[in-house]
Amino acid sequence: MKKTTFLIVGKHAVLEALKNPARKIERVFLTEDAQKKLNRENQSLNLFKSLNVFFKSRKELDNLCGKDETAHQGLVAEVEQLEEITLKEFAVLNKHKNINLVALEEVTDPRNIGSIIRSAVAFNIDGLIVKERSFPSKSKLLYKSASGGTEHLKIFKVSNLNTALNFLKTKDFWISAFDINSNKDFTKNNWKGKNVLLFGSEGYGIKTKTLENSDFRFKVNMNNKIESLNIANTVSVVCHHIFHSINTESK
Repeated sequence: MKKTTFLIVGKHAVLEALKNPARKIERVFLTEDAQKKLNRENQSLNLFKSLNVFFKSRKELDNLCGKDETAHQGLVAEVEQLEEITLKEFAVLNKHKNINLVALEEVTDPRNIGSIIRSAVAFNIDGLIVKERSFPSKSKLLYKSASGGTEHLKIFKVSNLNTALNFLKTKDFWISAFDINSNKDFTKNNWKGKNVLLFGSEGYGIKTKTLENSDFRFKVNMNNKIESLNIANTVSVVCHHIFHSINTESK
């Protein structure tokens, strides 16, 4: 059965999809200027080989994107979802000593999720756990904000987050919740081993039941001039610190 397709837009999102052999691309719509620029910047790659390419004006691409206020930068691609492995398959197959996953509860804004994906890829996070019903998997804004990161990160869509977290506990993962009400500085923790970094929505944080399922509660220390960071910024700060601490310890 043929899979349903959807549109992704923007230079980095489309370019990384074109370079990903696992991504099935149905059609590419672009301006002639965008094609020339891509070919000039990627001379060692035959980006458009065996693809259905359609040249459009910027106005036509605006119309193709609809009411979504996403800057297409002269590039739009119609793609299929990537083949996915389940969280259980991943946990069983990966025997690495250090594994870090990010889990999101009730984070639904596609720009924030895209930015989180971008940071996760930049700082070697091994996967993202999201609730299937609240994850905007075909959002142009998500793919644009991720800047191509969706091609490089495993995204595990689960029906019940607490069930997923409890399963990971049986596979030796520690669940660390980032809670503004915690007094424990996350930078003081040793992040070796298997970790799930759990974040909640900006409005409501992590649900009580989910907090009860966590092993640790941490906060990101900051001065008192700002009450809190944007969720995407918080995740980026945490992932950068863990990336730095693990790399420093391994040298």
